[in-house]
Amino acid sequence: MRVGPDLRAGDPDRHVKVKQRGSVLNMLRRLDKIRFRGHKRDDFLDLAESPNASDTECGDEVPLRIPRTSPRDSEELRDPAGPGTLIMAAGVQDFNRTEFDRLNEIKGHLEIALLEKHFLQEELRKLREETNSEMLRQELDRERQRRMELEQKVQEVLKARTEEQTAQQPPKGQAQVNNGADRRSQGLCPRVQKWFYEKFGEYVEDFRFQPEESTVETEEPLSARRLTENMRRLKRGAKPVTSFVKNLSALSDWYSVYTSAIAFTVYMNAVWHGWAIPMFLFLAILRLSLNYLIARGWRIQWSIVPEVSEPVEPPKEDLTVSEKFQLVLDVAQKAQNLFGKMADILEKIKNLFMWVQPEITQKLYVALWAAFLASCFFPYRLVGLALGLYAGIKFFLIDFIFKRCPRLRAKYDTPYIIWRNLPTDPQLKERSNAAVSRRLQTASSRSYVSSAPAGLSKDEDTGRFHGTKKGNFHEIFNLTENERPLAVCENGWRCCLINRDRKMPTDYIRNGVLYVTENYLCFESSKSGSSKRNKVIKLVDITDIQKYKVLSVLPGSGMGIAVSTPSTQKPLVFGAMVHRDEAFETIFSQYMKITAAAASGSDS
Repeated sequence: MRVGPDLRAGDPDRHVKVKQRGSVLNMLRRLDKIRFRGHKRDDFLDLAESPNASDTECGDEVPLRIPRTSPRDSEELRDPAGPGTLIMAAGVQDFNRTEFDRLNEIKGHLEIALLEKHFLQEELRKLREETNSEMLRQELDRERQRRMELEQKVQEVLKARTEEQTAQQPPKGQAQVNNGADRRSQGLCPRVQKWFYEKFGEYVEDFRFQPEESTVETEEPLSARRLTENMRRLKRGAKPVTSFVKNLSALSDWYSVYTSAIAFTVYMNAVWHGWAIPMFLFLAILRLSLNYLIARGWRIQWSIVPEVSEPVEPPKEDLTVSEKFQLVLDVAQKAQNLFGKMADILEKIKNLFMWVQPEITQKLYVALWAAFLASCFFPYRLVGLALGLYAGIKFFLIDFIFKRCPRLRAKYDTPYIIWRNLPTDPQLKERSNAAVSRRLQTASSRSYVSSAPAGLSKDEDTGRFHGTKKGNFHEIFNLTENERPLAVCENGWRCCLINRDRKMPTDYIRNGVLYVTENYLCFESSKSGSSKRNKVIKLVDITDIQKYKVLSVLPGSGMGIAVSTPSTQKPLVFGAMVHRDEAFETIFSQYMKITAAAASGSDS
């Protein structure tokens, strides 16, 4: 090799390169210092295992380490007399390595330093989270405050005890006299206390007051299966009550003549001899005895009305979305009707006692005063006999006659009349609204009569000034002045008209309001424009009317009404109608009335 002589010759190019390689060595030494400044490299993950490793880090290229020099080379490097020899050895080592390897080695050292920095930051963050010095400081302050409070309480208790001891300390002579008695009492009192605690300690602990624990019940999410199961459980739980009510109704209706006659005779004899309460208690004991035998496996049926076993449908495991929706609707409808009946009963009882209907509550008031005075002046045996005889005659005889004669019941059955005439809260609201509208109508009619011409009749007045939101009713639909909406649909029903004969989307569906008059079916479009968008149909021209379901995918019976006329090829559909059933009944009844009148006119 002639590298040495060339270097000694002072070739400028070679000299410059050797200086660059020396600077690279200095950089490598600094990187080694940075690398081993913290933990050892063995404590950290390899580059390929680190989570933030790049593609280069996970590759097969591993940064080359600096090869160890032999003892001979180290002696040459340590020779103080030959600095040129050190430079030559470094140049030879750098020359053996390619520039690509050195760059990879520098890159590896830099990545190791960055990884060490990242790991150190993670460890610092974990240490901060684990120690949580701020929370520890707050807990320490709380404990200090508690300790100070406890010290103050202990000092107060000690001070109070010392004061009591000084106040209760007797003189020396008296202390000597009472010393023997105190010893006797000290020996007797613990025995008495121990005996009392052993005998009655458990009962005393039961009367110890404890704070009530507030328990919060967790609410279950809405589920179709759970809702159905709860309704079935409610039906099964109410079955004994409903069967008992059915049997009482069967006794009152004389469903079985022999059974009702025997029950009436036994009851009247028991009341006459004063055995009514023992009779009811004996019946309760007999019922429990029969239930015990039934629970043991006996087949006993004690019912006046024969029980009809309803088929139990097994619950389906896999239900489609529409079936689940329909199931929820059915259960919700049953729950709605049940809650409505219960609400009617409770509201009628409330209104009875709150003097909502004074003439009805007055009867109850007089009856209570009569019962109170009778209980004050007559013996209880006589009062009980009178009430028992009246209840038996009312239940077995009078109710039987009233149920068979409805007109007689509507005139003379006082409890039935009171209960039927008691209003519910929705009925009271409707009455108040009707009264307000009646007052406004009378006020408006009086104001118009005062300003109307003298030749205008009352009927013309009421028909002329009934209007919609856009103007007078007869002017919008080009009808006569006596045509006005019926009282049921005075404000109309919101709906959309679907005309399948039209092809334009704007004419195919129109939103608006539907009215029914004595002779016409009127639809007012909600879009502003000419009256061509409105629709007027004569009830006489209707050939068919039926309830209609616009979308067959949705569950239920639909919210539409289909009307067929000779002028349209396909029936007109009034869809998206919330009060569909009410509108259908109104239109159908008016249609039947018009057709019946037309038929009678043609026959005459």
